[in-house]
Amino acid sequence: MFAFLSSFLMLALIFIAAVVLFSFIPVGLWISAMAAGVRIGIFTLVGMRLRRVPPGQIVSPLIKAVKAGVNVNVNQLEAHFLAGGNVDRVVNSLIAAERANIPLPFERSAAIDLAGRDVLEAVQMSVNPKVIQTPLVSAVAKDGIEVKVIARVTVRANIDRLVGGAGTETILARVGEGVVSTVGSSNSHKEVLENPDLISRTVLEKGLDAGTAFEILSIDIADVDVGRNIGAILQTDQAEADKRIAQAKAEERRAMAVAKEQEMSAFVVEMRAKVVEAEAEVPRGIADALRKGNIGVMDYYNMQNLMADTKMREGISHQVEGSIQEDSGDDSGKTR
Repeated sequence: MFAFLSSFLMLALIFIAAVVLFSFIPVGLWISAMAAGVRIGIFTLVGMRLRRVPPGQIVSPLIKAVKAGVNVNVNQLEAHFLAGGNVDRVVNSLIAAERANIPLPFERSAAIDLAGRDVLEAVQMSVNPKVIQTPLVSAVAKDGIEVKVIARVTVRANIDRLVGGAGTETILARVGEGVVSTVGSSNSHKEVLENPDLISRTVLEKGLDAGTAFEILSIDIADVDVGRNIGAILQTDQAEADKRIAQAKAEERRAMAVAKEQEMSAFVVEMRAKVVEAEAEVPRGIADALRKGNIGVMDYYNMQNLMADTKMREGISHQVEGSIQEDSGDDSGKTR
């Protein structure tokens, strides 16, 4: 009984050891590689396990590359994986470039992938150009009429400039700038409507793909539309602004006139107060002159008579003027 248990325990330990060994050593993957004609050692696969590199993500792309006739080795693929790259996408791009007869070495493909760009999409775009539609671009001609333009840009990826080259956003921004420049330099919006190819020629002549990861093949104007009369709107706004400025200046002058009038009123009141004050001093001065003997009593009476005679003459002149005005009014009424 003890011998049976010992044998069973031994078999169990051997089975567990075999399961652990075969799970650590990818024997099945090694057999698949050998069957596909890819020479790779079992210890190389074990070394991948020790370096924490999944052997399946290296061996499967390697088999694919060898079958497609692409010259890559295990060390290149493993190094690219350890650098954080996508090994399968790089191998697919190399196969696509090989089929399209595009020169693309592994180092450049790996550099493009590590730069964050989709190298497979770039190769496909080199074979099949991509059409990018710009958003609605609004520009104003010299006659003040707004022109709205939508363009379609056909671009092809430039693999040599993928690393460090600008993206499609730069292409769209430069095309929009070219549209605004072309429309803005036109004397009339009718010129743009009659010859929309002016925009395409101007944009292509400027070489807007310089410094980008793409090559512009053609620029086609998809839609041209007439917008608002910006010149008239600006003139209306300017006239309204001038009117408000004139109103503000008139209000300022009115306020200054009111302030001046109030100042003059205060000055008149002040002068009247001084006149009243001076008139109040007259009796005192006369009394003081009488006490000091500078004037006599008869002189004072003569002065009073003169003042009374002056007031009487003023009253008579006012009465005469009133009667003359009444007579002139009666004569005018009879004439009518």
